[in-house]
Amino acid sequence: MSEIRHTPRASTAVRRLPPGFGVGAHHHDDHQIIYAGRGVLSVTTDAGSWVAPATSALWVPAGTVHEPRAWGETDLHTVGLPATVNPLRLGRPAVIAVGPLLRELILEYTRDPDDGGPERRRLLRVLLDQLRHSPRRPIHLPTARDPRLAAVCALLVDDPSDGRTLTALGAAVGASDRTLARLFRAEMGMTFPQWRTQLRLHRALLLLAEGMPVTAVAHRCGWASASAFIDVFRRTLGHTPGARKLPYD
Repeated sequence: MSEIRHTPRASTAVRRLPPGFGVGAHHHDDHQIIYAGRGVLSVTTDAGSWVAPATSALWVPAGTVHEPRAWGETDLHTVGLPATVNPLRLGRPAVIAVGPLLRELILEYTRDPDDGGPERRRLLRVLLDQLRHSPRRPIHLPTARDPRLAAVCALLVDDPSDGRTLTALGAAVGASDRTLARLFRAEMGMTFPQWRTQLRLHRALLLLAEGMPVTAVAHRCGWASASAFIDVFRRTLGHTPGARKLPYD
């Protein structure tokens, strides 16, 4: 707790963003907790992209060059922390689950400017304690470095519903499925099926934010059925894609 008391104040911001609003590559001297009370936010860096709906928040460490973008009508809440305060001990962006208490803490903390008073300090300490104990959401889409792997990823980014096997995709870019499978594990830290599921989830979150119906999203992103899509979505994010409100509202 003394960690907060003896550091500079945290900063806060609240903004309403129109659909598609984005900011070019930049970085902050402080850590950022970025939460969309409504809508969906994405953050892209050289290492990949992260997407967070209203049940999650984005953690962006100090000094990280990133490009944020809003999808759908978005209410943006930002808590900036001094670089000396890193409650997650993470050196790269992450998506953090936001339960009902953490959500209310973020909304309350960003509602008014920080006056540096004792009530604000106590509120921040509780917020950070909740953040430390919130699970991470596995919805990071890494960026490929090897040209052969990047070519395969580009084909699927253009059309997430492309159901070709790794062998067929490899033939299209001039690489064996064995080589590509090795590259997925080495560069992405996951298998090809896991990466493709991540890609489809990312695209699905963006399409849902734009108001596309669940069945259409499932088809557009390559799931065999809406029920298969709903099952993967629920297991990853803890609620169904058809829930327009937060599951704890």
